[in-house]
Order: sequence, then structure tokens, then C-alpha cells
Amino acid sequence: MKDVFIYTDGSSRGNPGPGGYGTVVRYGRHTRELAQGFRTTTNNRMEILAAIAGLEILKEPCRVTIFSDSRYLVDTQTKGWIQGWKKQGWRKKDKSAVKNVDLWMRLERAAEGHRIEWRWVKGHDGHEMNERCDTLATEAADGLRGALVADEGFKE
Repeated sequence: MKDVFIYTDGSSRGNPGPGGYGTVVRYGRHTRELAQGFRTTTNNRMEILAAIAGLEILKEPCRVTIFSDSRYLVDTQTKGWIQGWKKQGWRKKDKSAVKNVDLWMRLERAAEGHRIEWRWVKGHDGHEMNERCDTLATEAADGLRGALVADEGFKE
């Protein structure tokens, strides 16, 4: 299996508001940057979508290390929250509905076949790749990386 490193960040100008994600995928000497902006979304949706975008470009099963400054994203994967939500019919312990189910399900599909290690990094703390992803995400949210598109799964 190839060793792939995926660095991610999400941004939202208002929550909800215009948003974007930034992702850097590294394999050996190869680096690919991904970014997309959305007209109305949330920061959490962009954090999840950044990881999805990186995984969805992989063409074969890989050992993947994903770096994110989102505790929401990393804890959902490392603390078993998602398994609990699924068992409860996408409900939290307090019986309220889980948000972003469309993206959690998409993330699960994108992760299939890969061995993934999730790592939290402190945001805005000088981590070179996190800073790059932050720049990609904010530029995307501001429409500097192409037209803002609809976040079809976003619900107020």
C-alpha cells in the first residue's frame, strides 16, 4: 500500500455563510492541492468535505494519514462517535439528530479500502501544511479559486 498524507482545513465566512475547503494530498514527491468554495455552508461541513475531497482522488487502497485542525472531524473518527450515531439511527445520546449525515456517509464511502490514521493539529500555530490548507480554504470561500457553488446538502 502507498503511504499518502492528506492535510485539510475548512473555512466559513459566517456560520452559515460563504465557505470553502482546502486540501493538500502528498504521495512521495507528488503534491496536489484541492479547493472549492460554496455560497452558503458551515465551517464543520467544510472541514468534513476537505477530508472527503482528499480521499476521493485516491485511485487504489492506501495507508492514509489525515491531518486536521477540526476536533469535530478527528474526534468523530477516533472516538467512535460515528459508530454510535449509526447504531442510534443517526441520533446523538440526547436523541437529537446528527448534523451533516450526508457528509458522514460520503466520508465513510470515501474511506473504504484505506487504512486511515487521523491526526489533530493545532490550527493557526505555524504548521506549514495546515497554514497552506487554511489559505486554500479561505481563498475558496472568498471566490478566489473559482465560482462559489451550492452546497446541496446544507440545511439551515
